[in-house]
Amino acid sequence: MRHLILLRHAKTERQSDSGEDHDRRIDPRGREDSALIGAWLAAQHPQPELALISDAMRTHETWEIVGPYLPGCRAEFLDTLYLASAMKIFKTIRAVPDSVVSLLVLGHNPGLHELAWNLAGEANAAERAALAENLPTCGAVVLEYPVSTWSKVSLQKGRLRAFVTPKQLKASSDVP
Repeated sequence: MRHLILLRHAKTERQSDSGEDHDRRIDPRGREDSALIGAWLAAQHPQPELALISDAMRTHETWEIVGPYLPGCRAEFLDTLYLASAMKIFKTIRAVPDSVVSLLVLGHNPGLHELAWNLAGEANAAERAALAENLPTCGAVVLEYPVSTWSKVSLQKGRLRAFVTPKQLKASSDVP
């Protein structure tokens, strides 16, 4: 069994001081949402062993908050995941060593959203409808694959275990 978590970066400032998209930082809501999703991920099993993360500032900052909730997870920052297409992310996932059973990918829309939609084959109608709409900032998609290697992960064959957003987590708790 392979476990995959697709996580979009936290909410960001509209523009960086440098004017470069790559340098945009997360804003106060993004920091709060990162902690919420980090705590939620910490309660999930199995925990990811490896996180493949875009090298953008906003993904770095999201990981700085989420990462401590996942102490057994090793992080790798990849420039190839910055604004990567769904197919590029998919190829990256399929190249993960087989020793890794649970993987987290932290990246950007539209590629991450498109990939999540295309990977989830088995899901209830409400989950599919919600996922079709958007993968919001700090949204997490958790998928399972009944395969022994990452190279066997295929489109429309994943089982959607969860699609969680900070908005849902706030609504289901006493978080203001």
